[in-house]
Amino acid sequence: MHHPRSRQTAKYVKLIKRCKLEPITLAKKIVSYLEEKLAEDILLLDLRGVCDFTDFFVLATGTSDRMLTSLAESTEEKSKADGAGNPFIEGLPLSGWMVMDYASVVVHLFSPEKRAYYQLEDLWKDGKILLRLK
Repeated sequence: MHHPRSRQTAKYVKLIKRCKLEPITLAKKIVSYLEEKLAEDILLLDLRGVCDFTDFFVLATGTSDRMLTSLAESTEEKSKADGAGNPFIEGLPLSGWMVMDYASVVVHLFSPEKRAYYQLEDLWKDGKILLRLK
């Protein structure tokens, strides 16, 4: 089955080409951006060989709608300045789950309730945990 966000789609090929950073470097930078803005329970998951539409997930929790907005805006601004290009962003802070898609790195920003509900860590348990910051 072809995943709708497969790397083969033209927009993802363009996004990957625009990014001047290696995927692991971008993922680690995003972790540091989120840590600076006081995100909670930051997780960096290596999904290479497990997932066909991305290499890394970064998961983080924000304690309020305002914090989710701040995490997303700061991450977008800093990653763009570092050469990652503009991510595709889905979801709204009020929904409790925002996704920032850089093609090779996908960032999930959750409210505590949505993170507990969706349990992406369990869904992608075959991935390797590279970093976890509580």
